[in-house]
Amino acid sequence: MLTATNPYSGKKIADYPALDQAAMSERIGDASAAFSSWKAKSFAERAEVLRAVAKKLREQKPAIAKLMADEMGKPIKEGGPEVEKAAVCAEFYADNAEGFLAAETLASDASVSYVRYQPLGALLGILPWNAPLWLAFRYLAPALMAGNTCVMKHDPNVPASAQAIADAFAAAGAPANIMVNLPIETSLAEAAIRDPRIMAVSFTGSAGAGAKVAAVAGSEIKPAVLELGGSDPCIVMADADLEKAANIAVLSRIINAGQSCIAAKRILVEQSIYPEFLEMLRTRLAALTLGDPALDTTDVGPIARDDLRQNLHRQVSETINAGARCLLGGELPAGDGYFYPVTLLADVTSDMCAFREETFGPVMAVAPVADLEQAVSIANDTEFGLGAALWMADSKAAQEVAGRINAGQVAINGIVKTDPRLPSGGIKRSGYGRELGPHGIKEFVNAKQVWVG
Repeated sequence: MLTATNPYSGKKIADYPALDQAAMSERIGDASAAFSSWKAKSFAERAEVLRAVAKKLREQKPAIAKLMADEMGKPIKEGGPEVEKAAVCAEFYADNAEGFLAAETLASDASVSYVRYQPLGALLGILPWNAPLWLAFRYLAPALMAGNTCVMKHDPNVPASAQAIADAFAAAGAPANIMVNLPIETSLAEAAIRDPRIMAVSFTGSAGAGAKVAAVAGSEIKPAVLELGGSDPCIVMADADLEKAANIAVLSRIINAGQSCIAAKRILVEQSIYPEFLEMLRTRLAALTLGDPALDTTDVGPIARDDLRQNLHRQVSETINAGARCLLGGELPAGDGYFYPVTLLADVTSDMCAFREETFGPVMAVAPVADLEQAVSIANDTEFGLGAALWMADSKAAQEVAGRINAGQVAINGIVKTDPRLPSGGIKRSGYGRELGPHGIKEFVNAKQVWVG
């Protein structure tokens, strides 16, 4: 049984039936059986399906946004744009997959030699709760347009959101079982990975869970893409546009109540502007409204689960006890729901918990740096390597610095974000492989070399 709980009230929404292992195996079989006819379709035919799915998503945008607000606390004003982003992703790959996967002629001793990209079969996507629509479609859209079929094991916290995705495919008239929703308890995930009909695995989640997925997939010699946690640095130098930097740093940290892998989590500020910038951050954070995610006036909703909230408070408490100053928030609230106050921690050092661990919530940790060299050194002093932001006036110099930051993506004078047009992913304990862009669609295909004498 899968149980959905409303994090705003702390009360159960509903129980949903979960598949047992036999039923799970049958559903995986359905996706595998659908592969032969789906891969035979042209890119244009697949694109027609993905565009129809995008249309259905837009038609259901308010209802799906409400589901996300109810199941995991995403403010309704963020939920609608997330559904739109998922629809855009489907359309992007509908428009571009054929070009991305065009055969490539390579010079050799053959009369002609080339690489062609062919689908693998049925794939398994294991998805988290924090962006139920977007994270699903950045897996589904490229994989389906490449000709694979997709099994989707969504997080047990968001069963209705997962079903809404399946319903969109059905309503769009998509061929049966090209996308199979797999409502199972997490304990069955290993069996799903090991199923011989699953050809590859896409996983988004924590580094700890990703290590387990990677180990199982590796033992079966199956390719995997892992998008894991992050502790993204945001470097702010004295010559930056400080107003814009403060606005974007706060936005990046607070989207989805801070429950984002690519949120700005470690703010590194040049010493000469440190007091001024701290106050700019404090003023902006203090102005945010916590409340019911179903209301348009809410900026920050609840944490998705109470165990996650308790862990976040542990991280904040340990950091304060280690010497950081708490300028805002930091206290576990009483009352219903899983709220955590917007929290600002100053004078955080690299050995403190808020810098060593990923903080998944509305907690901003800030530290002074003497200069750019120290900023880069601290930025790289982490086991993660997902994203990073750099704010400074000299764009050319900033691009050189970006080359020295150990991360999968670096935003200069802007927000770290995911975009269907650009590859996204991490290094170190933030994972491996890439999603999105032309790179993402090539993760789950066979790059077949053909040599003609």
